[in-house]
Amino acid sequence: MPKKIKITAGSLVVDAELNDTRTASAVWDALPIQANGSTWGDEVYFRIPVEAELESGQEVVELGDLGYWPPGQAFCLFFGPTPASQGDEIRPASEVTVIGKIIGDSGVLKGVSSGSSVLIEPV
Repeated sequence: MPKKIKITAGSLVVDAELNDTRTASAVWDALPIQANGSTWGDEVYFRIPVEAELESGQEVVELGDLGYWPPGQAFCLFFGPTPASQGDEIRPASEVTVIGKIIGDSGVLKGVSSGSSVLIEPV
């Protein structure tokens, strides 16, 4: 069974699913998680209480991917290009472990401002 989560960022809510990586399981076990998010281009990220090594690292991700960035112990929501992107690609600051996917329109996250409260909880 997929592990479904709800992410509330400020007044916006998106549904997502975690994949079957070890890192995604560690995130699931740490839920609920609340933090203040930061933005970097079309990415929202924040530190979470999970420590994991890079797992099948990706330098470029897809629209709507959820990532874990080991250097910052950060949960990342990707919804468009970042300052590191070239062209239309979505490029994290460095490799991330893709741990899931936003269900539906990830573009609504463009309305999240840096410093917004973010809550991740199981559904």
